[in-house]
Amino acid sequence: MAAPADIRLTPGTKMVIKSVNVIKLAVFQAVLAAIVGLIAGIFVLLFGSMIGRMSGDTGAAAGLIGGIGAVIFLPILYGVFGFIGGAIGAFIYNLVAGVIGGIEIEVE
Repeated sequence: MAAPADIRLTPGTKMVIKSVNVIKLAVFQAVLAAIVGLIAGIFVLLFGSMIGRMSGDTGAAAGLIGGIGAVIFLPILYGVFGFIGGAIGAFIYNLVAGVIGGIEIEVE
């Protein structure tokens, strides 16, 4: 969010993050976690197929099917837990920031 036009931010200006929007942070965290889950699923697909191939034809099929399942399932699972974790983290931040103050940042 941009600063209002009447506020001039000079180098070294300090601002405090007093609260964060819980839903927006939770969605942001869910997307980041889903991307990590997709990367993890791709690794499971690659390594599961390689390891399954070493054990024979039936192992290769099982490794491939498990890897495809991981590419589908892990981003969803990571996304759901990322959303929950982001929401809890934002809620706790808002509680703590209300008591002791927020995070102070220096902007230019």
